[in-house]
Amino acid sequence: MTRIKIKLPSLEIAVVKIPVRITDINYGNHTGNDAFISILHEARMQWLKQHAYTELNFAGTALIMSDLQIEFKNESYYGDMIEIKIFCGEIAGVSFELYYQLTTTRENKNILLANAKTGMVCYDYQHKKTMPVNETVRKILLAALKL
Repeated sequence: MTRIKIKLPSLEIAVVKIPVRITDINYGNHTGNDAFISILHEARMQWLKQHAYTELNFAGTALIMSDLQIEFKNESYYGDMIEIKIFCGEIAGVSFELYYQLTTTRENKNILLANAKTGMVCYDYQHKKTMPVNETVRKILLAALKL
């Protein structure tokens, strides 16, 4: 079976920190797979909030996650502070890619927990159709390049 291998782009657009909550812990006494997805969602929301947007209003468009890949690397535990670096990938006509690197520090060691990728589609909920990635969104995505 071929395993997912996620290669992170070089364009880092944000860094956020999210603590592992007790409700994130599963019967194996580590962060559950579903909790990692929630942590990714929270990281994306915090990134949008840094620009005064939400997923329902990102510069005049809403966002829908069209796909998700996660490459798990190490366990995470209650009390970990997860640092999530968010990267911009490909920008297409109506969509763009966000990549995530999740790490924590334990005993002065940086531990890679997971890499992930989400495909994000610009969407108009009122008309139930996709929308083009507008110039404001492009500028936010490319801000780290100073383009």
